[in-house]
Amino acid sequence: MFYDEAIENAGLKNIWEKICCGDRLDFDDGVRLFLAENFRAVGMMADFVRKKMHGKKTYYVINQHINYSNICGNGCKFCAFGRSPQSDLAFQLSLEDISNKVKERLSEPITEIHIVGGCNPTLPFSFYLDVLREVKRLRPKVILKAFTAVEVAHFVRISGLSEKEVLSELSKAGLDVLPGGGAEVFSKRVRKIVCPEKLSGEDWLRISRLAHKMGIKSNATMLFGHVETFEERVDHLIRLRELQDETGGFICFIPLAFQPSNTSLSHLPKVTAIDSLKTIAVSRLLLDNVPHIKAYWIMLGINTAQVALHFGADDLDGTIVEEKIGHMAGAESNQALTRAELIRVIEEAGFEAVERNTYFEVVKKAA
Repeated sequence: MFYDEAIENAGLKNIWEKICCGDRLDFDDGVRLFLAENFRAVGMMADFVRKKMHGKKTYYVINQHINYSNICGNGCKFCAFGRSPQSDLAFQLSLEDISNKVKERLSEPITEIHIVGGCNPTLPFSFYLDVLREVKRLRPKVILKAFTAVEVAHFVRISGLSEKEVLSELSKAGLDVLPGGGAEVFSKRVRKIVCPEKLSGEDWLRISRLAHKMGIKSNATMLFGHVETFEERVDHLIRLRELQDETGGFICFIPLAFQPSNTSLSHLPKVTAIDSLKTIAVSRLLLDNVPHIKAYWIMLGINTAQVALHFGADDLDGTIVEEKIGHMAGAESNQALTRAELIRVIEEAGFEAVERNTYFEVVKKAA
């Protein structure tokens, strides 16, 4: 078998044997995969696992992104999105603005609306509840994926409620799923350098655990390619895997390549396509209990996202429209793709396009 020869030549035979037997990879295996010079061999193994799990299906969603504000007090060094209230580039959407954005696309078959923003110290908790209620009023059947664990912690601070009470209020107002943002890299060393004011990795995991136990599923992310080591990437993935063992609440994992432009870390080199592909592949191999790995085309670009489908990813995200966070950091991709464009991108890569909702329930297969 070609796989066997290529992987053996790459010095990864014992890892390949574990994968073929269905044995779980450990921390040392993860580090070895990141250090492997032959990234194609790593990709072959991830592709094997991906096809075992999903065949040639590649998922996409008809969705809408709304970034309600970039005013934020966290001051993360990797972020080109957040601004102080005094900044000329600061923005804050009103409830009416958000309502109008939803109304503009009522004719489209959107199944998911994704709402995130900065930790804005000027807004009351009631604003966020009103946003959820308004969106659900306008689109009662849409799945609302809103507010990261970092935003949930911010709501706790401004409301005086407990984490459980905040999540309960959000759920009653219409929240269905938490996005995976804010995880960054869990390492205390890394967070002390790049986001010392932000929610800790331990607290991100704790809020996610609580949400899962309350029946609120979520996604998970890792922001890679800045000051972290391979060992810290693997630690991050293992900790996500451990929480998934406990709760089963993660729907999808999204590796996010760091975009240095317009950040305090702009001196760092841009993440290479090879590093992105290897990180996606290692994620698929280590996260054996997370069903889906996303190639987020906004950050990767279309061409690399297509290749990523052969490196373990089985999802491209969706139509998106008006994404601001990645683009303010220099992402060069389009801000939106049509359904026809997503299907073409998937089929050109040799896969079967399947429209999904947030929970990866099939909405439609491409004709």
